[in-house]
Order: sequence, then structure tokens, then C-alpha cells
Amino acid sequence: MHADGDWLAVEGALSKDMATQGEYLQTWKLKLSTMKTVSAVLHLNDKEAKRELKVNFNNEILPFCSEPKYLRVTLDRSLTYRRHLELLRKKLTSRVALLRRLAGSGWGAGATTMRTATLVLVHSTAEYCAPVWCRSAHTRFIDPTINDALRIVTGCLRPTPADNLPRKHPTCWASSQRSHTIPRTPCHGAWTPAPLSAHPSIGCSCTAPPIETPICIAAQQLISFSDNNNIRVAQWVDHQWNAEWADNSTRLRTLIPDTGTHPPGMTLSRRAGVRMNSLRTGIGRFRSCLNKWGMASSVACECVAEQTVDHVVLHCPIHRPPHGLHGLTVLDDETTEWLLNTCPDIQAG
Repeated sequence: MHADGDWLAVEGALSKDMATQGEYLQTWKLKLSTMKTVSAVLHLNDKEAKRELKVNFNNEILPFCSEPKYLRVTLDRSLTYRRHLELLRKKLTSRVALLRRLAGSGWGAGATTMRTATLVLVHSTAEYCAPVWCRSAHTRFIDPTINDALRIVTGCLRPTPADNLPRKHPTCWASSQRSHTIPRTPCHGAWTPAPLSAHPSIGCSCTAPPIETPICIAAQQLISFSDNNNIRVAQWVDHQWNAEWADNSTRLRTLIPDTGTHPPGMTLSRRAGVRMNSLRTGIGRFRSCLNKWGMASSVACECVAEQTVDHVVLHCPIHRPPHGLHGLTVLDDETTEWLLNTCPDIQAG
């Protein structure tokens, strides 16, 4: 819409539709709440960003809202969902603060308790209507907050790579898991995958190349995975997740070979679980890390060698666990006892 005539035509059409709706309401003795009914317009014309629609209903102009809410999703003029994600970040921040209080208390909240609290407080809120806004360029607003929640659950320090966090709690995700969401359409009151034949990049008879958008790429990957259009979305997401995990060079592949499963140690106490995750990620209160952060004057261990996580797990005669790396992988009884009672809190001297 680039001219006043276009706006007038839209306002006239909407006013006519509201008049038809008014007749229906009057027939069935219903009353429309004009205070809760608003008009909004979606377009990409920045020159008309401040233009307001004037929709008439029963000789009253309906209120105009530039950012209306539908099913708790805030819509903006160009459907970037920036405002919605900003509000979602504030909501998640307050919930992460509750997790931080729980993790810092003396109640001894274990990994299972922290995981359940994260699923209820953060995960359920963050994934609400995710298929709608997951392709937005502004999802970066909420990813740091979700990663903060994962760091609290696992006890990992901030230098821990973010892609390592969901691996230890696979049901808690951030941008890596959300990137595999495919186009969805409402069908019979539930969200189901959109038919692949209806996708703009599939089944097109024109000679133009397919549109290389994230949604098109995701749909093409889904087709290449299976020739059956009735494939379950969860199977495809698991396939993508496992493929990324197989190509990942992180040390966690050795300690957590099966991605998507709960790693050993979920029943340990909070203190032992945090120690376990520090040994898994290689980021913790080791002299090499503390020296890098300016918190230790030397990288030397009590046994004189450089104190890295590999040195502690494999070679250190003082701090080495009973069965080394294999014990941390399977978490046998002796290694569990070592984590609970013998494993020291390594600090800078």
C-alpha cells in the first residue's frame, strides 16, 4: 500500500466486514467488546510505519494496536517477532533467577531436581509457539538466557562452550535444537507438519531455482532423509541431532557416546554432579584454567606437571580417579565414591 487510496480501500473493506459481523451478533443477541477488539496492519512499507487504520463498527472507531497479541504471541508490523522475543527474554530472566536461587541453596538439589525445574520454568516457556518465531533473526535475544539456565543446571562455568550444555541435559535446548524445526500448519486443532508437496520449493514446475531460505533448506533436508511424506518430525530431528553430534570434535563424545540420553551421574548430589561436569567439559577450577583467567600464578599441579583436566584424569598420582577415564564414562561404584568423598575441589595455590 503506497497511496492514500489503498488505505481507504482497506479501511472501507474492513468496516464493511465488521458491519456484517455486527448483523450476525445482533441476530444471535451477542455483544462485541469494543474495548478488547483492536485493528492492526501488517506490511513492509517503512514510510507508512506510523499509519493507523480507522475501522468503523457501530459508528465507533476501533482502537488501533501496532503490536497486537494473538495466543500470547506479540505480532509486529513486519512479523519479525522482535518485540515478542524481547518480552520472552524478560520472562525467562525472572525464571532463571529462581533456578539460580535453587541451585545456590543448601537444599542439596540434585541433577534430576534441577532438570525438572528447568523444564517446568524455562523450557516450557521458551518453546511456546516456537514453530512460529523460530526462524526470526532475533532469537539471539533469548539464547543467552537459555544457556544461562543450562549452566545453572549443569554447574558449568561461563567459559564452557555453549554447544556442550544441551548434551548433558538433552531435553533442554537452545538455538542448536530449535534450528531443526520445520514448517508447521494448524490441522484439526493440533500442530502437525505441513505437507511437503505444498512447500514453495517442492513440486514447483517453474525453471527458477528454489528459494534458499532456512525453511526451504530444512524441508529439502527432510525429503532427502526419507521418501515417505508421513515421516515423524521427531525422528528427523533426532537424526539431525545425532549427525551433528557425530561430527562434533568435543571431548564429550568420549564421555557421553549416546546423545539424547541421560549421562551417568544424574542421581548424584549437586556437589558431585558439578565436579563430574567439570571433568567432562575440561573447564573447571584446574590450574591451567585459573592461570588463563588470571586467578592463579602458576599452572603447576601438586605433582609439578601442568594441571589440566587430562592430567588430572589420566596421569596425576594425587588427584587421579580410581579407574581413570573409563570410570568417569561408566561411573562405577568406586568412581562414584571418589566423586562424593575423595575428589578434591582443585583451587589455585
